[in-house]
Amino acid sequence: MVYFYTPKLVALMNDLMFITLQGKNLISEKMLMLMKYTILLLCTGLLLGACQSEKQVAQEATADENPTYQNPILAGFYPDPTICKAGDKFYMTNSTFSYFPGLPIFESTDLVNWRQIGHAMDRPSQLDTEGQGVSRGLFAPAITYHEGTFYIVCTQVDKGGNFVITATDPAGPWSDPIYLGELNGIDPSLFFDEDGRLYIVYNSVAPDDKPLYSGHRTIRMYELDSESLQPIGEQMILVNGGVDISQEPVWIEAPHIYKINDYYYLMCAEGGTAYNHSEVIFRSQDVRGPYEPGPVNPILTQRHLDPSRPNPITTAGHADMVQLDNGDWWTVFLACRPYEDNYFNIGRETFLTPIRWEDGWPIINPDFEEIQYAYPTPMGNAVDTTLFPYNGNFTFQDEFDDDSLGLNYMLLRTPSEQWYELTDGTLTMQVRPEMASGSSNPSFVGHRQQHHTGSVSTALDFQPENENEKAGLLAFQSETHHYLLAKSMKDGQVVVQLLKSLEDGHTELASQPVSGEQIQLKITFDGADYSFQYAETEGDWQVLQEKVDGRFLSTEDAGGFVGTMLAMYATSSGSDSENTASFEWFRYEGNDAVLSSR
Repeated sequence: MVYFYTPKLVALMNDLMFITLQGKNLISEKMLMLMKYTILLLCTGLLLGACQSEKQVAQEATADENPTYQNPILAGFYPDPTICKAGDKFYMTNSTFSYFPGLPIFESTDLVNWRQIGHAMDRPSQLDTEGQGVSRGLFAPAITYHEGTFYIVCTQVDKGGNFVITATDPAGPWSDPIYLGELNGIDPSLFFDEDGRLYIVYNSVAPDDKPLYSGHRTIRMYELDSESLQPIGEQMILVNGGVDISQEPVWIEAPHIYKINDYYYLMCAEGGTAYNHSEVIFRSQDVRGPYEPGPVNPILTQRHLDPSRPNPITTAGHADMVQLDNGDWWTVFLACRPYEDNYFNIGRETFLTPIRWEDGWPIINPDFEEIQYAYPTPMGNAVDTTLFPYNGNFTFQDEFDDDSLGLNYMLLRTPSEQWYELTDGTLTMQVRPEMASGSSNPSFVGHRQQHHTGSVSTALDFQPENENEKAGLLAFQSETHHYLLAKSMKDGQVVVQLLKSLEDGHTELASQPVSGEQIQLKITFDGADYSFQYAETEGDWQVLQEKVDGRFLSTEDAGGFVGTMLAMYATSSGSDSENTASFEWFRYEGNDAVLSSR
């Protein structure tokens, strides 16, 4: 053991020895030694404690000086991120497919603390997803800012195709869509050149629509009239197939053009939005090409890593990048967090990493092979924990005290009528014929599942009148892949039941008689294990069914492009009803081991 001595400690020991010598006729030799070492150990402990305190203070100071943020920056079903800068603020949006409202608008001053300020498509006149499958609708938007106006270009698959909407205030209102009928493709993006000309670049079919192999696509470009926003001139093919067509690359898509110094950079996704996803880069001295691929491609991927690594982040690609005022570049992109093999229920999420430029080419995540769960914040500021949480571990409870739904909630497809109301701290839904297994707009108010581990719960006031009427909590991945924990009737008795969707209909997994009008319902999840619980008195949770297979809700099993939604839901299963179901509160808890609390 090493001891550290200070002048005060030495003086204290000398005083002890003086007292000892003066009283040696009263104190034994062994007692003297004991006292000596006791004082020594006490003083040493005080010194070590002081050193530890100084070390802790130093660590806390260092943490304050080098704050970090957590990935994903938008947890859960927030795919296909796109970003722009306007003044001193950044704006971002994501695909929403057939959910309504469409295209959430996020605002930040630092790329880390994001606040949702609205949706770009929040009116039925803008967006009609009636009859569309949950993974159809709005694909891959791109947001741009130019001379006081915000632009979003997007594709509504199966209904109208590519369109542009505009706003002078990103919080809205946004215009009705201006459709671009001549564009045959998806993933459009706008580029305003320095000479004032406007271009749209997008993913389209193979040349002459004659693919050389499955997944053969092209990146094409039109010039747009800056007033009418309609295509003019000839269509141009910028990239055929991908970086190296001899290797038969698939699904070159999600293009963005940036003018940086003397070059036009064309950044695209390649490999398809699954395990082989990647991001690649090209450049040219003319916006019309030819574009040469970078010396290192892909500039982002995780497909080559060991799939059994701890806490893997996979499927990285579909990126967009933005420059800070200090000249630094950062990128947002989608990626996934499987809980086992390639199973993930929460959808494709939004991640943020730095970019470093080397010899005139960008490298994403330059200091690491694996995407990290934490990085230093881009501007050195701390995470604002007072904002509504979109990442890290958190809990929130909505008491429905406001006169409108929170921006975190989504409806399934565009509503044609007002079927819910918020009054006296209660969300009340009409019990309507539409069902989650159909293709219309059911009584469904959903929040994204954002964690592998967590729970969602609610208090429900509902008295079913027949077996068709059901209300409760829905864990919904798609029309054919969902679980419903509901209060209903069975054999003339009120029950709480768990239903699992089939290709055509539902099957009951469990049921239990209950009494009273109010009941609490809870769904807990831990990777592939889901548990469904109820309480007839507050907090007295009873398990209806545990260890239900959550892989049924995964993208790997269900397919599609969305993530699990946890929804308050009511239906009369195709029959007419005048009944209502009231939800007193909605509580979400997320606690993934790899993340930390906000």
